[in-house]
Amino acid sequence: MVGRPTCPCGLTVSDVDETILVEERGQLLEFSYTDMLCYAGPYSPAGVANAFKVMQRAFAALSPNQPPQRRSIVIRTAFRGPGARDGFEAVTRAVTDGRYTVDLALARPDRGRLLQRFVFQVAIAGRTATLLLRKGFVTAEFIDLAGKSDRSQAEEAHLDELKADLAQRVLAAAAEDVYDLAD
Repeated sequence: MVGRPTCPCGLTVSDVDETILVEERGQLLEFSYTDMLCYAGPYSPAGVANAFKVMQRAFAALSPNQPPQRRSIVIRTAFRGPGARDGFEAVTRAVTDGRYTVDLALARPDRGRLLQRFVFQVAIAGRTATLLLRKGFVTAEFIDLAGKSDRSQAEEAHLDELKADLAQRVLAAAAEDVYDLAD
């Protein structure tokens, strides 16, 4: 059957074929967005896509000549989304090992309400990079609807569409076009 790829759990996923490599106990482990989304499930494809791009950008900056050691990666973020958390966990096992922290103090209100929580600090072997989402990916409509606690079924369906759209736009761009390295 020709069509969009699906993961073993049946989710339809992006046509992105990029992967992230990490090393564990002398073996290379390769993760695609599809792998990460299958771990996370269908609820937060945009969060998973953001985690994918954060790791691509951070790994290139912090471990440019070889894949990082999986269990050496430490992540701190102001972003509370479950998709990002699950995406990082699938690749790094940082949540399980206590190397993943949501720290609201990392938020950057000076970046405005759309971007203030899209701050990720990734550390590998003592080196740290802070990544900031660039303007133009997250919309006010997305933030407003995602933050609404009493969504109707129609609003929930629309939010799902917005999440899928955001995921596709993030995945279609190069990591350096999605995330800046902070000074």
